Amino acid sequence: MAAFSLDHAIMPYSVSPIGFVRSCFKEKFAIPRQPQLAPAARGVLELVAPFDSGDAVQGLEQVSHVWLLFLFHQALEDQPRLKVRPPRLGGNKSMGVFATRATHRPNGIGQSVVKLDKVEPGKLWLSGIDLLDGTPVLDIKPYVPYADSVACAYNRIADAAPQLIEVQWLDDALSQAHNHGLRLGEPLVELIEQCLAQDPRPAYQTPLPERRYGVRFWDVDVRWHYPEPGKICVLEVVASC
Repeated sequence: MAAFSLDHAIMPYSVSPIGFVRSCFKEKFAIPRQPQLAPAARGVLELVAPFDSGDAVQGLEQVSHVWLLFLFHQALEDQPRLKVRPPRLGGNKSMGVFATRATHRPNGIGQSVVKLDKVEPGKLWLSGIDLLDGTPVLDIKPYVPYADSVACAYNRIADAAPQLIEVQWLDDALSQAHNHGLRLGEPLVELIEQCLAQDPRPAYQTPLPERRYGVRFWDVDVRWHYPEPGKICVLEVVASC
């Protein structure tokens, strides 16, 4: 048997994107921390040559969900982190990087299982995404229910979905969101509610009622505040400047 070479094992490898995501999320803030938490979050994976032909996606019309392997392109780092502070633990407790899904990865690689709504040559229409606009995708793999869903699996760090908080609306803000949703042809009200109910602020912050928060979904800016702990009120939904 040939001897194992550590030098060979640590040689660098290069990968190239097979496509890029055009997403409803234009900023990292308020993106759900896991896929499927916001079913109204939609986007399109645009494939690049030579994968933009019908041959590369033939058969995917028989698949309901896919795994995407992608790069955290706005969180790439030269110096690897051995420990991180995951948001799930409030952002103030450190843990080994491999015990978390934090964006600060050794090779900047993430994975998400997303719903496949429509297949076209060169384009995949997706929902339930948690991907920033412009995310480079490295590979697509079909979700296989009998193999990918493990009945006896557990994760004691994150054993249940985060508790949702109440989202309220000012009347004008709700009207604005409905109108922009009709213009975009997107479920904008649902997207805003599903994302904000995850409470996007850092858990270690104590939100004061007078503080305003904001984020961009599609081409609109959404602004809200916390009138009291555990409650969000959407103040306005306006076209981005």
